[in-house]
Amino acid sequence: MNSIIFKGVSSAEIRGLLISELPPITKPQMRTKETLIDGKDGSLIEELGYSPYDKPVSIGLYGNFDIDEIIKFFSGEGEVIFSNEPEKAYRAKIFAKIDYTRLLRFRKAKILFRTQPYKYKAFEEPTVLYAPNSGIINEGLEVSKPLITLTGSGTVELLVNGSAVFSYTFPVGENQVEIDSEKEDAYWQNELKNRNMNGEFPLLQPGINKIEWTGDIQSLEILPRSRWL
Repeated sequence: MNSIIFKGVSSAEIRGLLISELPPITKPQMRTKETLIDGKDGSLIEELGYSPYDKPVSIGLYGNFDIDEIIKFFSGEGEVIFSNEPEKAYRAKIFAKIDYTRLLRFRKAKILFRTQPYKYKAFEEPTVLYAPNSGIINEGLEVSKPLITLTGSGTVELLVNGSAVFSYTFPVGENQVEIDSEKEDAYWQNELKNRNMNGEFPLLQPGINKIEWTGDIQSLEILPRSRWL
């Protein structure tokens, strides 16, 4: 039976809700800028990144349904997992109008999830490293932007696949920091710590990545954020 999990809640838990059709598995479209140059054959095409796109879900009603519970389920934003891709999670938001009058009258409607281009490994757990020269796996097929939590003191340096990426100096009295490559921020307890960091935010290549460090790091926790297109 078709199902979805949205914001941690399964559609199977919503009374009277039927997921009649799931969206096809598709690749997002690359945004481009095309420039024609006088005197030159063809054009210059610049890639500008992948676009968000809509994933439609057809739903129906049966039995003793609760329309208010269904309206609440299909609202807001968060991760969505479709049962035809149970190991992948999309970051999505519902903001298109939903015709619940039609749903009540004809017992069917269509929901549009506006999804971001990358899909991520569902239920991925962080890995804790206690010694340098360890490996971390990006299970996806695309370069990922991990979340790293450092516990240590003094000035430390992180190397990924043999290349120095960044150094971080712990302020006096502090021993932890989060390095978020998606946000491109270093922070701890909602306080930015970018001024204590020098270098680049780390990226993980598909497959095994060698992690090394210098300095006093007691532990290093990495959420790879494995991802696909």
